[in-house]
Amino acid sequence: MSDNNPEIESSTFNTLNHDVTESILSHLPIPSLVRFTLVSKQWRSIITSLPPSPSPSSSSSPPWLFLFGLHNTSSFHNQSFAFDPLSNSWLRLPPSSSSSDHLVGSNRFLFTTAPRFSFSPILKPNWRFTSPVLFPRINPLLSVFTTLSNSSKLILVGGSSRIGGLVDIEERLAVQVYDPVLDSWELCSPLPADFRSGQDHQTLTSALFKRRFYVFDNYSYFISSFCLDSYTWSDVQTLKPPGLSFAFLNSCNGMLVLGGMCGFSFNLWSIEEGSMEFSEIAVMPEDLLFGLVDNEDEEEEDSNKFRSLKCVGSGNLVYVFNDDCHKKFPACVCEIGGGENGKCSWRRVPCLPSPVNKFHKVVSFCSTVSISDVFRPEDAHIGDSIRA
Repeated sequence: MSDNNPEIESSTFNTLNHDVTESILSHLPIPSLVRFTLVSKQWRSIITSLPPSPSPSSSSSPPWLFLFGLHNTSSFHNQSFAFDPLSNSWLRLPPSSSSSDHLVGSNRFLFTTAPRFSFSPILKPNWRFTSPVLFPRINPLLSVFTTLSNSSKLILVGGSSRIGGLVDIEERLAVQVYDPVLDSWELCSPLPADFRSGQDHQTLTSALFKRRFYVFDNYSYFISSFCLDSYTWSDVQTLKPPGLSFAFLNSCNGMLVLGGMCGFSFNLWSIEEGSMEFSEIAVMPEDLLFGLVDNEDEEEEDSNKFRSLKCVGSGNLVYVFNDDCHKKFPACVCEIGGGENGKCSWRRVPCLPSPVNKFHKVVSFCSTVSISDVFRPEDAHIGDSIRA
């Protein structure tokens, strides 16, 4: 379908069966759908009522990569971007209106964790505060999950104290669950004590998978999972592919995926739940890998220059990027099973649209989105992020 002559095509479009129409529209990039809502009231009605994808791994809704840049001196100069893999382009978003530097993203929402805990839809900013957190945190692990009764809750794990990180071990290991209906926080079984040496937001990474919240520590290579039904932790196990220096845990394509550096190679492994056995599924091409870092010194052979790489994944995509290079923000994406014979395929992500301000901090994460997020009501709640 061409978007050059929408009025001409409108009459033909209107004769199609409603299910066929929805099927056609569901394969279009969201930026195109937004433009098509301007054709007529009927088109807008059909497009804004499109159902969300049946699952996060649906190929019709590949996850977007979100970037929120926090300016050095003034929140007025904050900038927000989103990369849409279907149109292979970056979109400018309304800048974050929050004055807090402590942002975390998950499930179509942004969260501030200090000085007060609050949340807002990503695409339609509208900040709402929660009741006071039992143990205020900076840079915690965070995720929205669905309960057995189909309600939505938020889990908060680890992080550092708001004031210098000077807290006792038990508080540092705290796990807190927020119920948006009751607007209350519940203190749950703490993170296993094996993780106490790695209680730094730089070393812990997490993934939500099959009703369990997995936590992996790059310091000790320990991994454990929190059951979202019984609120209990599994036994602590070790997960360390040979040569691994650091890694990030993600949930993609119906499996746990670990992405990390082994020497001068960035690899992806599928992780078998339970046994924690791993198998390699992809290796980033060398030209893409070295394109993510500063290579001014061609003689430099220090693998530490890759330490600034980050990896986030959802659905069928894994994004790898360097958020230390704020102006360029070099990034690439791997489609799991999207290549020839079901192999993984890598490609470079375009540069951010200019101009890009100077940031002192970048918050990046990926999330599936739907057209309903663009036209989300102003009073959207955390629960809507699951049902949307």
